[in-house]
Amino acid sequence: MPSMKAPKGTRDILPPETSAWQRVEKAFSSVAARFGYAEIRLPTFEHTELFQRGVGDTTDIVQKEMYTFLDKGGRSLSLRPEGTAGVVRAYVENGMPSLPTPVKLFYLITAFRYENVQKGRYREFHQFGAEAFGAAGPAIDAEMIGLLSVFFEEMGLKRTGLRINSIGCPVCRASYNDLLRDSLRPHLAEICGLCNDRFERNPLRILDCKEPKCRPFIEGAPAQLDHLCPDCAAHFEGMKGELDRLGIAYAVDRGIVRGLDYYTRTVFEFVSENVGTQGTICGGGRYDGLVEACGGPATPGIGFALGVERLLMELAAQGVVNPPLEPPTLFVAAVDDTSGQEARRICHQLRRAGVPAEADWNGRSLKAQMKAANRLGARYAVVIGSDETTTGRAKLKNMKDGTERDVALDRLAEEIR
Repeated sequence: MPSMKAPKGTRDILPPETSAWQRVEKAFSSVAARFGYAEIRLPTFEHTELFQRGVGDTTDIVQKEMYTFLDKGGRSLSLRPEGTAGVVRAYVENGMPSLPTPVKLFYLITAFRYENVQKGRYREFHQFGAEAFGAAGPAIDAEMIGLLSVFFEEMGLKRTGLRINSIGCPVCRASYNDLLRDSLRPHLAEICGLCNDRFERNPLRILDCKEPKCRPFIEGAPAQLDHLCPDCAAHFEGMKGELDRLGIAYAVDRGIVRGLDYYTRTVFEFVSENVGTQGTICGGGRYDGLVEACGGPATPGIGFALGVERLLMELAAQGVVNPPLEPPTLFVAAVDDTSGQEARRICHQLRRAGVPAEADWNGRSLKAQMKAANRLGARYAVVIGSDETTTGRAKLKNMKDGTERDVALDRLAEEIR
């Protein structure tokens, strides 16, 4: 018999938890709009080549974690493992390089990676993200970090720290890769097979390896930050100056490289400093060659991604209370089946007028209906019988203090606002 359970690494999000999701989605959209970012919506799957070229075929995501399949036409497609590559594809395909710069976009997506399931980490997961195209200077880097800073502040998230680094550009990366190979070459027999594979193809990816036996050699390797070309060094200093002027505290972390091949220059992470939940909450960086790699004109870009599950877990750990489900303003009770029809009609009209309202749908007794009104947390209740239907008037009961007043049924919306 087929399994009737959700697949491993997926889960149902049920009320009242959905109210917490709605809260963070609304807040992120609001902050992004204030910073001039417009929402983009993307396909759930793309041609596999997009992620191979965009994310990088030496990354763990492409090598180990993508859900890839052939469609009925024999084309290789993949469920998106992240958002940036799809945004870049849309940016190029839809002629957005011709728009005034910077072009600033944000998204709220589901994404998919085949990886070990653990607390806060799923195979189907959710991300907030933002991307900005066409601004080469460090000011846009600081603006994007500022967006996240404001969002966390408005969510009530405290005890977070900003970590920044620079991983250079193709000019200084080439010479740094030689230094990195020289440092790691004596230890090739001791590091993992995947790091050996990356040694010639993309040694920078070795720095992202989590294998314990590789960490001592990685930590002893030279840092890219110490070997930047003059332009990259000036960009990094400029970004630090911008953050200083915005009043955003940061620490330089030479170990940040991020897990995707497209990053250049600026990389950053917001990490939790809360006891028991230390770890990365979100991260991002600059990718000045990605648009060109995806078939567009040479265009500077920067973006970030924020895991929603990780964010909600952090909010809960820091004691940030989510609002409860909003109760109905009015419960319309009925004394019998005939007046129940009128009660449901009134309920519908109230909802059309913008008033959250509920009625009975199960033919329960009046006593059971009033218990239901209390259980739902309704602020007011009215009881509809034949007299109320005839006269068009009823007693409006305040469920908190028990007081009642006579009201016209066709003015209920005005009476309870």
